[in-house]
Amino acid sequence: MGKAEKGTPKYIANKIKAKGLQKLRWYCQMCQKQCRDENGFKCHTMSESHQRQLLLFADNASKYIDQFSKEFCDGYLELLRRQFGTKRVNANKVYQDYIANRDHLHMNATQWETLTEFVKWLGREGKCTVDETEKGWFVAYIDRDPAAIAAQEAKAKKEKLDKDDQERMLEFIQRQVEKGKKESTKEETTYTEFKRESSQERLTLNLNLKRKTEDKKPDALAKTPFSLKVKEESSSKKQKTEKSKQSALDEIMAMQEREKERNNRKDYWLTEGIVVKIVTKSLGEKFYKRKAVVEKVVDKYAAHVKLTDEPVKLKLDQNHVETVIPSPGRHVRFVNGAYRGQTGLLKTLRTDQYCCDVEISEGLLKGRLVRDVQYEDISKLVT
Repeated sequence: MGKAEKGTPKYIANKIKAKGLQKLRWYCQMCQKQCRDENGFKCHTMSESHQRQLLLFADNASKYIDQFSKEFCDGYLELLRRQFGTKRVNANKVYQDYIANRDHLHMNATQWETLTEFVKWLGREGKCTVDETEKGWFVAYIDRDPAAIAAQEAKAKKEKLDKDDQERMLEFIQRQVEKGKKESTKEETTYTEFKRESSQERLTLNLNLKRKTEDKKPDALAKTPFSLKVKEESSSKKQKTEKSKQSALDEIMAMQEREKERNNRKDYWLTEGIVVKIVTKSLGEKFYKRKAVVEKVVDKYAAHVKLTDEPVKLKLDQNHVETVIPSPGRHVRFVNGAYRGQTGLLKTLRTDQYCCDVEISEGLLKGRLVRDVQYEDISKLVT
């Protein structure tokens, strides 16, 4: 008896029966055929096409098992990545969502007999982070995408910078508290009661006063040893106060510098009007190590550049170029860091430390000398 004609009640009944998932024991993975009952599955196993598939499987069984295992693993991980990301989720829940697709590859055709074995294999291979609880096995996808890894590293770096700033602030506050405690515990002048050992003892005062001469100046008292000592103590206290004020001011300035560094430090640095050097060989040896001027920045990470010695224009990514450091006395531009966008004059170079000193030449900060500037934070300015 042939198949039911399309549109007939028999055809519609068959479609309704075939809708959704069927029993796994009546599914043939080699033929990718799902039978609805035991009789149908028995007839299928006796068919010529099924016998041919079995012969193919017998010739190279490991090849087919590896292929089915890879397909099942890829489908499971793709669903885990797309639907749950890197969140921790129950492995069985992901599996139920996976087998909800009628055309999925069945686990009994793979090298794993149970879901537990498959989850343990994912943990050993480093594809997922797995852990077992009372509620079963849980998995978390490990994203190996370079862009995702770079984003995670940038996030971790930012958190570390924030933590470092908080620790420095706590250390500064702790130092101020300890300093206040030391100043408060200094020895103070104590006054004691005057006592005589014997009431019969005579009390004598020797006052050796000299007559004042006409040429004696009124401020002679200020030149006595006691007055000089008081003056020295007051001047030393004044110096200490000024020094503490200066150190507090330096701390505040350092905090402001760190705040500016954190706000202006970006993962892109290209800016118009600077000279860069091409460091990629993908364009050929003709352009390798050639210098060019950035004419236009495209989407922050790329730019249109023009060679300095030839009228040739190129579009390059920032990873294909590097900054150019001129000789001392030339103008540069800060392309990254606390002083991003400022123009300055290169003062000194320290090639052994890969840093330099730059004096800002424009704006409100004109005349400020910025020390220990890294080479990648400045570039030669087109004059």
